Amino acid sequence: MLHPRSRGAERLLDTTEKTLIAPDGRRLDLYSKEAFELISDLWLKIGWDQKYSYTFTWLGRPIIQHPEDLVRLQEVVFTLRPNVVIETGVADGGLLVFYASLFKAMRSGGRVVGIDIEIPAKTRKAVEGHELAIYISLIEGDVIRPEVVPRVRELVRPGDTVMVMLAANQAKARVLKELEVYASLVSVGSYIVTTNGIAGLVYDTPRGKAEWNSDNPTQAVCEFAARHPEFVLEEPKWRFNDSQLNRPITAWPGAWLRRVK
Repeated sequence: MLHPRSRGAERLLDTTEKTLIAPDGRRLDLYSKEAFELISDLWLKIGWDQKYSYTFTWLGRPIIQHPEDLVRLQEVVFTLRPNVVIETGVADGGLLVFYASLFKAMRSGGRVVGIDIEIPAKTRKAVEGHELAIYISLIEGDVIRPEVVPRVRELVRPGDTVMVMLAANQAKARVLKELEVYASLVSVGSYIVTTNGIAGLVYDTPRGKAEWNSDNPTQAVCEFAARHPEFVLEEPKWRFNDSQLNRPITAWPGAWLRRVK
């Protein structure tokens, strides 16, 4: 997190001198890799509080995600070419349409399964009436309930490559339950991804909650990985990088669990 030096004699960011004061007091080149990362992290927090991710649609449906995460996600989908993407948490259906558009573009015959405890009639009508609806199946119900999970499994065929995206909740205990329930559906080499990890970064913002500092999806992922050696916490490698940068500016910190066995 960025802050001024305690003695207050220097500005935090000086565009004339092209410098930035780091949290530990170091004076950084404003155009350095480290300065970029510090500014980007702060931008991410402020953007979350301003609901910046609530300003985008994908082929007509609100998507509520940061553009960088979407671009990184499409790289993974294109490389992995899953037959099925399972998403918990439908919201307005934008991510379902996003996956469907990738499947159509790749001509892969992939399928998207969206699950939520309640799918508003307006959202269901919009998704089921969308041009890409043929790729999407909706299941209404609590994602971890015994009567819901078999309905999901019925949509997975033997030999399918399956990827799971968890976006229904951000409480640590709940995310852990979803991980335990859906991890077995993930194919070796594929991922289960939790997409609400930014909660642990924004707990001290005006819209945040203090308890999110420890009660967040990133904590759940770390705990799950520690007791499940068949999964490793691993960011997907960038398919192209002509820069000195090596980490994403993401609202999904610590999100990617890859199944290795």
